[in-house]
Amino acid sequence: MPIVNRIAALQPEIAEWRHDIHAHPEIQYDVHRTAGVVAEKLKAFGCDEVVTGIGRTGVVGVIRGQKPAGGGALKVVGLRADMDALPITEETNVPYRSTVAGKMHACGHDGHTAMLLGAAKYLAETRNFGGTAVVIFQPAEEGGAGARAMVQDGLMDRFGIEEVYGMHNFPGMPIGQFAIRSGPMMAAADRISIEIEGVGGHAARPQLTVDPILVGAQIVNQLQSIVARNVDPVDAAVVSITVFQAGNTDNVIPQSAALRGTARSFRPATQDLLEKRVREIVEGTARLYGAKARLRYHRDYPVTRNHEAQAAFAAAVAGQIAGADRVNTAVDPVMGAEDFSFMLNARPGAFIFVGNGDSAGLHNPAYDFNDEAIPVGASYWARLVETALP
Repeated sequence: MPIVNRIAALQPEIAEWRHDIHAHPEIQYDVHRTAGVVAEKLKAFGCDEVVTGIGRTGVVGVIRGQKPAGGGALKVVGLRADMDALPITEETNVPYRSTVAGKMHACGHDGHTAMLLGAAKYLAETRNFGGTAVVIFQPAEEGGAGARAMVQDGLMDRFGIEEVYGMHNFPGMPIGQFAIRSGPMMAAADRISIEIEGVGGHAARPQLTVDPILVGAQIVNQLQSIVARNVDPVDAAVVSITVFQAGNTDNVIPQSAALRGTARSFRPATQDLLEKRVREIVEGTARLYGAKARLRYHRDYPVTRNHEAQAAFAAAVAGQIAGADRVNTAVDPVMGAEDFSFMLNARPGAFIFVGNGDSAGLHNPAYDFNDEAIPVGASYWARLVETALP
């Protein structure tokens, strides 16, 4: 069963919705315009319920099928898309490029939102299923844990969601292909924040100072030894320092320095090891050079772990759209993280990748979601509901 004809016909309209969202990017929970557009469209589609303010700025639409309930036990399925953008300056020349300085949709959440809106329009028109579809539009995936906020706000219980599914575009994978796996799909992501306190002074008299830049540089170097020398080589982990802030001028050794980064892993024991070694290195290196260091290690997003039965079901639905030979059911896990993990910890479900073609990579200023993926992703959502709720 290929692309849904009605959704293919809707592609230009869905693309227009995406372009509008792309031109007006919003960050984390401050997605008021986007959420307003989503809620307005869901109401216009004729959703049975449209609820705003779930998890601060999340939007939920409820669409009840018109077929008698089938013989299966499943009655309510949740479909989730993320709405937020990133604090990146766009470097594309598309006509709909960002109109907001320093913000852009560099991860394709504009496409995710548009595809789920397209599926919602189709499902509200046809209602060719026997239960209830709950479409979930989430804020703050990019570091704000919007999925956790929606779950904590009662999302699953309030709407009776029994299974939940998510999707993300994948640059480099051809349009019309999908990828999924049972078990760990994306890594856990922990946040590292390090404050170093030294003794500032004149750059010409370093012997009278404790240089926090030197201390920070040694910490960065030593942290790279954790994965290389402490983690089992057949395991997967990464520690990256991505921010190093210190000093204001060339003739002053500063008093302090700040480092930020991330640690990622798939196994709880590895996660424990990373935290232990980061702490030992930060505190021990600072002490060695006569400085003080304070580490804040925050366990942020858990592993995105697909449930076995739901991953097999999602793969089968994707096969209806793309053909079974275009669905990779054993894709390698990736070290990126996803707060959809909080929803998968609350309910059984699965997260799938959909091809974005030969585009720039995610979080790149030249990235743009590929509109050719719209009918593929939206058809997947529609068939998932119709198949899960016959």
